[in-house]
Amino acid sequence: MKKGVHPDYHPVVFRDPGADFAFLTRSTITSDKTVLWVDGNTYPVVDVDVSSASHPFYTGRSRVLDTAGRVERFNQRYGRN
Repeated sequence: MKKGVHPDYHPVVFRDPGADFAFLTRSTITSDKTVLWVDGNTYPVVDVDVSSASHPFYTGRSRVLDTAGRVERFNQRYGRN
């Protein structure tokens, strides 16, 4: 890679405070806040609103829409006669 062209790629902790979930990965994002990780090192931390621990699709708490009822109502209003 060329020097001075690419952003700094470093370890960062992403934290979901609502789900009490955090993971360490590498990213180019920067943050002024830091956290002491379980390995004893200090890393920049980025707080996120939604993660795999709190997203309804991944947690199984998603709502099931009644698509059959909607299709029937549509066909009653505008449907084939």
